[in-house]
Amino acid sequence: MRENPVKRLLKSGQPAVGTWLSLGNITAARFLARSGFDWLCVDIEHSLVGMETATHMFGSVADAGCVALARVPANKHDHIKRVLDNGGHGIIVPMVCSRKEAELAVEACLYPPQGTRSVGGSVHALNWNASPVDYYARANDEVAIILQCEHIEAVRDFDNIYSVPGVDAVFVGPNDLMASMRSADGKPPTPEAFQQALADILAGCKRLGVPAGIHTFSAEDAKKRIAEGWQFIAVSSELKFMVDGAKAVIDGLGLGKGAGDLAKY
Repeated sequence: MRENPVKRLLKSGQPAVGTWLSLGNITAARFLARSGFDWLCVDIEHSLVGMETATHMFGSVADAGCVALARVPANKHDHIKRVLDNGGHGIIVPMVCSRKEAELAVEACLYPPQGTRSVGGSVHALNWNASPVDYYARANDEVAIILQCEHIEAVRDFDNIYSVPGVDAVFVGPNDLMASMRSADGKPPTPEAFQQALADILAGCKRLGVPAGIHTFSAEDAKKRIAEGWQFIAVSSELKFMVDGAKAVIDGLGLGKGAGDLAKY
């Protein structure tokens, strides 16, 4: 059975850099899986991607030798089980805001006795170059479990929530974190307050010995975060790469027909 290189990178203190797949396009996944990223994440939470398409995307990424992750729609046992049973190499769980939620997410990823994942499926073993017997025996050691910290209340209770054993990284959702910090009248937090929240997350990860992750939007931004000590690094998305590339051409030609910023991620 193949090892999970993302887990190895994180455990050794090195960065693991990937990008987001939000278009639900299998061909785009095939190309990006060969582009040099350590991992690709199929976003099932905020996109049109269904499980059949996600399964083909996982297989395309795995067959290229890359690591296929998925962000599930919610922290629910059935969402996590279906991604892993259909070949995901790891899970990103959104909006984890309590210790119990963290425990449930980890348990859903692991077979007994460590967890509550039920035994079944067949596609998963293909994506790990394993027999089903080997997969069931070793999956607990190789599946990547990444929990998102994207609410200010989770930041304030950081050590209690993210000290649950089995967590491979804590990943910041910047947009939701910022939204949770709005004032009663809807004003966004100051840049200083938001950067302090990020610093608190990074410090919390260092206290717990858990790798910290964050979404970035350029190579320069990613390098800055890596220098600060962040390890699990997302850079943009295939959608953002596409529209930014098109905008650069339109702007470079001086056509003046650009539609502005079409994609946040």
